[in-house]
Amino acid sequence: MRARGTLGLVRIYLPASLDELDPASAPLSARRAHAVTPALRAMFADEDDEGLEYAAQLAAADDSLELLGGRPDAPQLRCVVSADVADAAVLALSDDDDVPSAVELTRAVPQADVICVHVDEPAAATDVALAAGGDEEAAARLDERDLLWYDATELANVPR
Repeated sequence: MRARGTLGLVRIYLPASLDELDPASAPLSARRAHAVTPALRAMFADEDDEGLEYAAQLAAADDSLELLGGRPDAPQLRCVVSADVADAAVLALSDDDDVPSAVELTRAVPQADVICVHVDEPAAATDVALAAGGDEEAAARLDERDLLWYDATELANVPR
């Protein structure tokens, strides 16, 4: 994984739900996340860093669907949290069944460490709910949608 600066930080893409994002909330719990791993770099050897980060973000968006499937009371919009965490808090997963960007985040992420989030526009909610329930056609429609970017200072303004 790529270190950021000299602090030994790794950019992770954490699948989440919008109800987890509140500056007064508890930290985001440790869970499977995504990052630019050596395996992802090997898979997309001709891709630049921006393309690799986008691939990791998309994988986290897919995991967000799975998370939402178990949380029907949460706003039904895919949410990916970007944060820089200490590299010691990230373990690469070596299971052949995992996507190459998959990592295990071993420590909670304080809300103050959130850099930005990527979220579906509210019009995607029906397809998100269907896809979270296993509808493959809805999931295919979501693949055609871009997630909207919000800076950490804008979290209160994210449409739900």
